[in-house]
Amino acid sequence: MSLKGFSKAAVRAPQTFKQRFNIGDNTKDAVYIDAERRFQELEKETKKLHDESKKYFDAINGMLDHQIEFSKAIAEIYKPISGRVSDPTSLVVEGNPEGIQACEEYESIVQELKATLQPELEMIQHRVIGPADELLTVIKVVQKSTLKRQHKQLDYDRRRATLKKLQDKKEKSLKDEKALYKAEMEVEQATQDFNYFNDLLKDELPRLFHLEREFIRPLFQSFYYMQLNVFYTLHERMQSIDIGYFDLTRDIEDAFELKRGDIKDQVEGLAIVKFKSTGGKRPGPRYGPGANRPAIEGPSGRLAIEGRKSSDASSTPSRRQTLDTGGSPPPAYTSFANGDSGMGRANSTGGNWGAAAKAKGAAPPPPKPKPARLGGAPAIERAEALYDYEAQAAGDLSFSTGDVIEITQRGASENEWWSGKLNGREGQFPGNYIRVL
Repeated sequence: MSLKGFSKAAVRAPQTFKQRFNIGDNTKDAVYIDAERRFQELEKETKKLHDESKKYFDAINGMLDHQIEFSKAIAEIYKPISGRVSDPTSLVVEGNPEGIQACEEYESIVQELKATLQPELEMIQHRVIGPADELLTVIKVVQKSTLKRQHKQLDYDRRRATLKKLQDKKEKSLKDEKALYKAEMEVEQATQDFNYFNDLLKDELPRLFHLEREFIRPLFQSFYYMQLNVFYTLHERMQSIDIGYFDLTRDIEDAFELKRGDIKDQVEGLAIVKFKSTGGKRPGPRYGPGANRPAIEGPSGRLAIEGRKSSDASSTPSRRQTLDTGGSPPPAYTSFANGDSGMGRANSTGGNWGAAAKAKGAAPPPPKPKPARLGGAPAIERAEALYDYEAQAAGDLSFSTGDVIEITQRGASENEWWSGKLNGREGQFPGNYIRVL
């Protein structure tokens, strides 16, 4: 905005405020107000016509491009992955040459289809989007006239208010008489300017609306026929596709289930898709040189024995020796029970725990039993987080290593889901990620 324009805007600011909040005497022309409302709707709908036509043009091109990229991605997946270190069968040459060939045929068909549709899409650009741009350009020019008319109305109302104020003054001085004469001249000039733009817009806006209807009619007809050509070409070309890799004699769902087989069950059987940990303590080696003998689980599945003598193991025939081969990230762990200092955590909770306990010597005797609680409310049970856990679904409770969690509901075992509270949040979490305090 230039300095002159800024000065005019500052002078018109008080009258603009009065007009916005309907204060004082403001000029209102019902005919022009209705024409202005229709013009605003015309501007809005023309902009929408332009945008939606452009989106349709981009959508058809994008659909074909995505189809090509989709076939390329599938072909890359079908290619053999032998020779990679991460592949356990890297010495076996595998692949899907039939699928790769089908992808290449499909890509060729879509490329040909894109070239066929290019003239139709260019017609949408020239016959719909281009004319809509031209109409928007005309509307912008008309907007300048409506803005000019609005400024002239503000000047007209402002001049009239000044003149009325001077006319209502009872005792006028010579200075007031000069100001009154000047105000009358300004009102006359403001009236001529305002009436010119007001009458011009009231006369020509209805003609613009009529021409706009005649302008839009061929656009819609052209868009309709071009859309039919696009859909007809797509349908005809896709209907004629004959790629032997696809079994078109079966129902879509039946063919999909036949191709998929039991892959879903095999994937769900992988341990790595169960939980996801985000750091924290890592379990030590369970078997091999860095681990003690396998854990011995009791009937409850919650006790483990480290390094007990064979005589102790033989004295408890009811116990059974098991190897935990579960796929959960942190293995199961247990707490001391029955005051037996030989009872400890399994090595799976960290190889340094057993070593640290042995370095300290024999465990101290247990303290005397605590007195019974005076109240009838149950004691609050808490647990310490041994690992970071990130919520996998709605209703899960996330926590970090070392957080103290208030347990609200225990699971049947450490391998079940428990419920608890932390920092005002409540949810479920795996029981083998915590240690009960």
